Amino acid sequence: MQDNFNMLSAKEKQLFEYIKQDPYITQKELAEKVGLSRPSIANLISGLMKKGFIRGKAYIVNENEQVVCIGGANVDRKFYGKEPIQLGTSNPVHVTQSIGGVARNIAENLGRFGLDVSLLTASGNDSDWQFIKEASAHYMNLDHSTQLPDARTGSYTAVLDRTGELIVALADMDVYESITPSFVKQQMHVLHHARCIMADLNCPKETLEFLSQYGKNKEVAVFLVAVSAPKMKRIPEDLQGITWLIMNHEEAETYLGVTIETEETWHQALDKLLALGAKNAVITNGKHGVMIGNESEGIHHIKAVDPGDIVDVTGAGDAFSAAVLYAWLEGYELREIGKAGVLNASKTLKSAYTVRQDLSPTQFQKDMEEST
Repeated sequence: MQDNFNMLSAKEKQLFEYIKQDPYITQKELAEKVGLSRPSIANLISGLMKKGFIRGKAYIVNENEQVVCIGGANVDRKFYGKEPIQLGTSNPVHVTQSIGGVARNIAENLGRFGLDVSLLTASGNDSDWQFIKEASAHYMNLDHSTQLPDARTGSYTAVLDRTGELIVALADMDVYESITPSFVKQQMHVLHHARCIMADLNCPKETLEFLSQYGKNKEVAVFLVAVSAPKMKRIPEDLQGITWLIMNHEEAETYLGVTIETEETWHQALDKLLALGAKNAVITNGKHGVMIGNESEGIHHIKAVDPGDIVDVTGAGDAFSAAVLYAWLEGYELREIGKAGVLNASKTLKSAYTVRQDLSPTQFQKDMEEST
């Protein structure tokens, strides 16, 4: 081994010594110490592994590459009307049960994109959590989620008509009030190694304010995703620590106290979000597309992609947010980020699943190429 070590380059030797000293050192830390880019570090590590100098798994688990998703993980129950839904009477339906929750759905999308994802959520210690765990574990790390013995796992019940359009939804989300700043602080080692943090508005306002401040102080990207108009009051007062703020037009109207009826008022609403401090902002508007913008690249209207026959609208918004996050991490320009979100949402509308089952980096790239 000593003879082989002498054949290593100076940079390889330097890298190897740092890894010996700290097997959990991250690529970012190595890049700073050695004075090389992350891709160069990754190539050197690959060479050291092939030469037999690195065999353990400690270093390979690079927590700095994780996306940490914080918020809801529910059981979704959907009731599809066999006939036009009539209020005030019994309706024949077909019932399905699946996994949902904004943070969890986004985490699964990102896991299918090939990213390393951790989910921080609170749940009951019940059969619903086991259902979520079994369906989700392949796409995300659930080790940092907490099961509370006296709580019920979150649930979302939706009634949809024959076309898949939502009639009414009922949400039991009380367990997420347990995702307090203290809850999050217990997982600081996870946040410390986060590539970025995504949080949904199921979290209490004080938690979102804590995360916003953390992102601002630590220069970590924070994605904030709305979940409903009633929860818009949870948005932090200070948006300076928010890298991305994503909401639909009804949520934007509630938060900003405006009415979005024209493209001009839509544009103005997005401009207000940026003026409040968000570095990037998005307001989606269903079949009318999305408005996306930041200070340097301006505000752009991205047209919706017609999905054809809609199978189910549930999960399309989460698919949009996940694709925006993924495309941003991949270095896409702003307009392409918006197109990525719209495209993934459109593909999800054609799926019977909350997260489209064919999603992968290769398929997504193919979808993007075919859309041009």
